[in-house]
Amino acid sequence: MRKRPFLVIGGVLLPAMLISALAGLLLGSVSLDPSDLEAALLGREADSTAFVILFNLRLPRMAGALLAGAGLAVAGLLLQSATNNDLCSPNVIGVNAGAGLAVMIFLCLFPMAFRFLPAAAFLGALGTTGLVLGASFSLGHHTSRTTVLLAGVAVGTLFNAGISFLSQLYPDVLSSYSSFSAGGFSGLYARDLPVPAIMILGGVLCAQGIAPRLNLLCLGDEMAQSLGVRVQRLRLAALVLASALCAAVVSFAGLLGFVGLVVPHMARRITAAEDIRVLVPACALLGAALVTLSDLAGRTLFSPAELPAGILMAMLGAPFFLFLLFKRSR
Repeated sequence: MRKRPFLVIGGVLLPAMLISALAGLLLGSVSLDPSDLEAALLGREADSTAFVILFNLRLPRMAGALLAGAGLAVAGLLLQSATNNDLCSPNVIGVNAGAGLAVMIFLCLFPMAFRFLPAAAFLGALGTTGLVLGASFSLGHHTSRTTVLLAGVAVGTLFNAGISFLSQLYPDVLSSYSSFSAGGFSGLYARDLPVPAIMILGGVLCAQGIAPRLNLLCLGDEMAQSLGVRVQRLRLAALVLASALCAAVVSFAGLLGFVGLVVPHMARRITAAEDIRVLVPACALLGAALVTLSDLAGRTLFSPAELPAGILMAMLGAPFFLFLLFKRSR
């Protein structure tokens, strides 16, 4: 592998993520000085306003944004690699909606079992992925790139309607459905993050582990099989990982969209690489930085009002999706 991608990751993307995280801690409706941040982190002023703001509000939001960006970006990369379709992402093919519907159903049936939400979201995301890709590939490989998008739009629309229906029948389950559907980190607490964090970090590490074999899928199924790759098993593993990552994010960030579509393309352009071993860490760092900055912009540009990060990501992702469609049609 060339040295440039690793120089970009270590010299550009990693500092960008760290700077965005620091900005997320310091900036907001109440700005903190670096000295206040240092004192709060060291516990010297445990009763100060800066300490309360940092540990009760901003640290959970910053950690949630970093995890959500990394998880969705790597999930999008896995979906694009497994389906050989650069238009695939969790929200485009309905995976987000499937995970969200599963969470809604689980909350309606077991309103107090919050710790099992990641498992419910995982089953919903995995079931949706299997449904969409099964419908697509059953129509033949020549049409799979088109049908995966059409099937995903249909399934996602149906599941979003189911979420809206349940939110009307059970208004107490999600007191703020609009925030959930848009995706954001308002009201996020530290206790909501340990299980999703383990799933996301483990999923990213597993994605890095299967990256060398995913590279061989770019050569075609027959060539990959001749090189010893079990294509169907590898594709299934990539889809399960993508579903797990998406499910973990949905459980605390709602239906945050377009991260998995935009970030892999940006990572390819920035690193000038197609090697998935390079793209996995690049997508994780870039996605974490992008979502953190989106959350920061949403709570500072319109202060004292707050715009969910998912709305800003949709404003960026929807035109980008149309651009890819026009580019492909040409």
